[in-house]
Amino acid sequence: MKKFRKLFLLSMALFVCFFLISCADVEPVKDCLRGRQYGLIYGLIHGFITPISFIASLFNDNVAIYAVNNSGGLYDLGFLLGSSGWGFLAGNRSKK
Repeated sequence: MKKFRKLFLLSMALFVCFFLISCADVEPVKDCLRGRQYGLIYGLIHGFITPISFIASLFNDNVAIYAVNNSGGLYDLGFLLGSSGWGFLAGNRSKK
């Protein structure tokens, strides 16, 4: 009975997630690909401020977490390293 309840709760959670995702709006990519391209350093910065950007994006449609107009792999690497810094900081605090 416990397994059935967990499976039911998991399937309901997935259903709610898919339902909410289906309501998402699509942003035209051509509007985002103008101007400056962001590289490794900006990827690090954007990755590091991800939690702040996420909270701001909930209240303001002009704020995004990830820069679409980036230089490719180097920006992705910087973003990954910057956002993973939060995990290292949390790990250091939990040992004390």
